[in-house]
Amino acid sequence: MSKQKITFFGAYIRQLRVDAELPLRKVAAQLDMDPSLLGKIERNQRQPTRQLIFGIAKIFKQDEKALLNEYISDQIAYKIIDESADIDALKVAEKKVEILRNQKV
Repeated sequence: MSKQKITFFGAYIRQLRVDAELPLRKVAAQLDMDPSLLGKIERNQRQPTRQLIFGIAKIFKQDEKALLNEYISDQIAYKIIDESADIDALKVAEKKVEILRNQKV
């Protein structure tokens, strides 16, 4: 069984940029943001906005939902660590999501 490589959101964005052979400043200009802020996002020191995630998806021709899922999965992981929770919290949350989705139908 092969292990799936896990990449955090910032590193994933950086890899997209490096693979496209684009300097940080050019991507930042396309996103209309300061290059230092994009660098902090790539180092997971700052969090991107939803609008920025969609802009990144457009630049690198990525599926918006998949990119948003990458970001959200980081946030969930950090929250579990911050709260000293365990994997059981994810199982309970999954059940709650299912209940909430069914209520919206």
